[in-house]
Amino acid sequence: MEFPILPLILAALDPVVQQWVLGAILLLGVVLYVRQWLPIETTSILLLACLAMTGILTTEQVFSGFANAATITIGAMFILSSSLVRTGALEYLAQKFAALSRGSLFRVLVLLALFVPLASAFVNNTPIVVMMIPILLSICREFEIKPSKVMIPLSFFSILGGICTLLGTSTNILVDGEYRKYYEKHAEGWTGAVPLREGFEVFDFLPVGLACLGVGGVFLLFFSRKLLPERSSLSGMAQLGRQATFVTEVIVRSDSSLVGKKVGAVFEGSKLRLLELVRSEEIVLGSAVKELEIEAEDALIIEGRAQDLKGFVDESSADLASVVEDDTRVPMRTIELKLAELVVMPDSSWETLTVSELRLNARYGIKVMAVQRHGKQHRYRIRGMRVHAGDVLLVQADDAALNEIRESEDALVVEGVEGTLVNARKSPLAALTLGAVVAVAASTPVPLIYTALVGVAFLLVTRCIRIDEAMRSLDTTVLFLLAAAIPLGIAVESTGLAGSIVQVVVGGLGDASPRVIISVFFLLTSLLTTFLSNSAVAVLLFPIAMGLAEQLGINHEALLMAICLGASASFMTPIGYQTNTIVMGPGGYLFRDYFKIGLPMNLLMWLTATRPLPTRQKTRHELHASSRSTWTSKGCERSPTTSGLPMGSMCSSPNSRPSAPSCRRP
Repeated sequence: MEFPILPLILAALDPVVQQWVLGAILLLGVVLYVRQWLPIETTSILLLACLAMTGILTTEQVFSGFANAATITIGAMFILSSSLVRTGALEYLAQKFAALSRGSLFRVLVLLALFVPLASAFVNNTPIVVMMIPILLSICREFEIKPSKVMIPLSFFSILGGICTLLGTSTNILVDGEYRKYYEKHAEGWTGAVPLREGFEVFDFLPVGLACLGVGGVFLLFFSRKLLPERSSLSGMAQLGRQATFVTEVIVRSDSSLVGKKVGAVFEGSKLRLLELVRSEEIVLGSAVKELEIEAEDALIIEGRAQDLKGFVDESSADLASVVEDDTRVPMRTIELKLAELVVMPDSSWETLTVSELRLNARYGIKVMAVQRHGKQHRYRIRGMRVHAGDVLLVQADDAALNEIRESEDALVVEGVEGTLVNARKSPLAALTLGAVVAVAASTPVPLIYTALVGVAFLLVTRCIRIDEAMRSLDTTVLFLLAAAIPLGIAVESTGLAGSIVQVVVGGLGDASPRVIISVFFLLTSLLTTFLSNSAVAVLLFPIAMGLAEQLGINHEALLMAICLGASASFMTPIGYQTNTIVMGPGGYLFRDYFKIGLPMNLLMWLTATRPLPTRQKTRHELHASSRSTWTSKGCERSPTTSGLPMGSMCSSPNSRPSAPSCRRP
């Protein structure tokens, strides 16, 4: 029984009015998701409430996103991926990097190209990137390689690997789930150029995925070194393992003897090492620092022994920086604490809370010194700053506090591999479990959701991962977004909005070649995912793609793959993809660094991905003629193997059985 909150509002209204109301809800969602005034989870619940209040969907449809097979499958894959990282199943291969790289940046990039895409093809790429960051930082410190040269390639290689299989990204799994539902509902009445299938297979994405990986990999190997900046993060420069060495921040007073002196002259021959200089929120690194004259209010982040640091502060009449202890700013009381960087994760519970509301000092004894955002370091008025994914908190903390932060998984503690802990005893079991899930899903008709759930149950029973660890591995941001996006996709189709959009597109692109239309879908998806979640974009474009494919006789699977690939090919901004956000702090990147290397990557993916995708094999006139000819000459005989045909195949031989479209009487 339905109980619309607003009685008889939309049920009795004209469908056009329903479409306008739905358009307003979609616009509200776009604004809130882009601006992030509210947490993603809150926005998702608000959109579900709007759908329920207006009566556009039934109760079952409003909450269908929570019970959707794609949502459950993606949640299960999060747990499977987390088990590999927590047990160190991939640690052995990852830690071979240092020995194999031999200090060569090119070798490091080659190793990334070999290992990361392979792992990301079957495991969610976020934990892969999180696992690799400390390993790469250790290599960078040992061989004096700039972290900025390897962190973006790490993220990009993980994205390229993810598009190679059905399991690689949540977007692929989501579109496959929508495809399976569409097949169940529309298989009998489908009139498209290519028969519907029951869904994608695990390796259907492999041909086009390998093409993208090959082109993108060559570009990263030979051009990333020139396009990426020479820059280090603070954690990339600090020397770990020197137990008597500390890092602190010193503020230059107006009456300090340092004012007017060049940085190079101050620290030449000194036992102290300048890691970075901050001036008016701008971070200055590299060779430019040496010739820079020190000014009042400059912040110097310096590494050295405690007594040397104290002597420097006293002799130069400088001050130790102040720190934020929750609600108050106090002078730094000691330098004998670790200076660490905490990267806020995309699914962190810290998001949208202010620095003061995090209560880091009360909970962990952590003092916040500064917040880095998009390459700028904010030192003042940070208590009221709201924390967002990708922000880097510069903090003072001891080892116990940092271990608690690691356990909470709200932030990535950026340091070398020396600080990472794994439980290796269960690693073979975790690796075999994931291998079995992939093998069964790829070689049998058993749906992926079943194999993934069985794998998760096995991991929990054998204690490869604890239940609290499994729950923390679930990305609530992604899951709640799917819970809202799936009903919105249903509403787009059920209100006729998808059909209206299809008519507009047909009017504008009806005479265009299938290749052009597929390219437009790829570009549109890639552009939208620069600002919106790739999963949300994929769900909303799905019904439009299917309607367009049926009307224009285009291979629907080509359009669906274009959506999946375009949603993943988001390289131009740090907010376009989760892994891009995560590596921003450790790599010391600015916003423009992503655009400089991401724009050519996006163009290359567009050109590469749209060429191998199948278009259509017959025009509408040919379909009509062949169906009449087949009906009169042979009768309507549907092939029992039609649904199992490879993507893009359609019987056209006079001796072959007619495919689905030719079995319909004109």
